[in-house]
Amino acid sequence: MLIGHQPKDFLLAVEGLTVSFDGFKAVNDLSFYVDENEIRVIIGPNGAGKTTVLDLICGKTRATAGSIQFRGQELTRMKENEIVQAGVGRKFQTPSIYDDLTVFENLEISYPRGRTVFGALAFKRDAAVRERVEEVAEMIFLRDRLEMRADLLSHGQKQWLEIGMLLIQDPELLMLDEPVAGMSVSERVKTAELLNRIIKDRSVLVIEHDMKFVEDIAHKVTVLHQGQILSEGSMDKVKTDPKVIEVYLGH
Repeated sequence: MLIGHQPKDFLLAVEGLTVSFDGFKAVNDLSFYVDENEIRVIIGPNGAGKTTVLDLICGKTRATAGSIQFRGQELTRMKENEIVQAGVGRKFQTPSIYDDLTVFENLEISYPRGRTVFGALAFKRDAAVRERVEEVAEMIFLRDRLEMRADLLSHGQKQWLEIGMLLIQDPELLMLDEPVAGMSVSERVKTAELLNRIIKDRSVLVIEHDMKFVEDIAHKVTVLHQGQILSEGSMDKVKTDPKVIEVYLGH
């Protein structure tokens, strides 16, 4: 627990988080805190528990013990859809976009009003929807690709489109699992630019292996090893930490 700070002082407060699978603790008594408008990157060797942490925050996996508070709400008691409605968006490793729809239609279908059955039936492509779609498309470098079918996009553009599909729902916490895997160098640079641009209104939690990309985006880095924090702080602090070099960066 942080002295002088309460969990509610942070956008996200994870405390004593543990999850066991058949007696194996994939995440073990983990605590960390994310501020408003922060890009936090979680790094660590394979099997360190990184993706499991995102699964726990978004409700895909249930915690065995501990607390996850988002804006003072206890997420461990909420269903996945309630966590999304509370303002937490999650992008998985493989882009899940609608290949046979255009970029515009992919963004439009993600617009919050279309989410319930009634909302979808009553949904009109009005000026507000079009404006929001165009605004997000501009952010994700796809403004000139709005009429293109999604399956014709490059791998990097598909990743951006999926980030856009989350952004259009306006989450306050955006969680991305290896967003630049398989991207070209220029796409990685633009993705860093994109993330640095969108945190004016939200925080971003990223899992990543690409250290150059981590240096370009991270305000703070959390290094996980065997479900626990090995080191935490700025990228400069973490990459010179002997424990981190031994366990992770040395390989």
